[in-house]
Amino acid sequence: MTAVGDDTPDFTGSHVDDDIEPFRLADHLGDGPVVLAFFPAAFSNTCTDEMEALRDEFDRDGCTLFGVSTDLPHALAAYRTQYDLPFALVGDPDHRAIEAYDVIEDFEHYGVETVARRAVFVIDADGVVTYRWLAAHAGQEPDYDALAEAVAEAAA
Repeated sequence: MTAVGDDTPDFTGSHVDDDIEPFRLADHLGDGPVVLAFFPAAFSNTCTDEMEALRDEFDRDGCTLFGVSTDLPHALAAYRTQYDLPFALVGDPDHRAIEAYDVIEDFEHYGVETVARRAVFVIDADGVVTYRWLAAHAGQEPDYDALAEAVAEAAA
């Protein structure tokens, strides 16, 4: 499991912003803190609550924020548009990111083998993980104040 103090694992996926493009985490490191907010499924209740909180209640000015899920990029594009999310999402249908960070959640009871476990990582400009939060259950959201403090510390 990726822990605080570890070099952040690199991964590739799909960058979903105004367009859909290839994504490599390493290309986004070095300019300040990066926040990876892993979430199980677009359009689900708790995930939408979390993404809206990151949209409305979290100051993103001091970091680059990516929501990461195993959803397909076109589904994430529709989700991003429907909920007016001003940050990029990363599609990880091949499970490269969730495997690299060991944030795999079993969702077989929904007919889906694995999805992202709800988790948040803050990575500093040197590519070191400075904060890690893992949900105890899929319905738990992160402590947004603690996340803001972690971003401020990573930026210092």
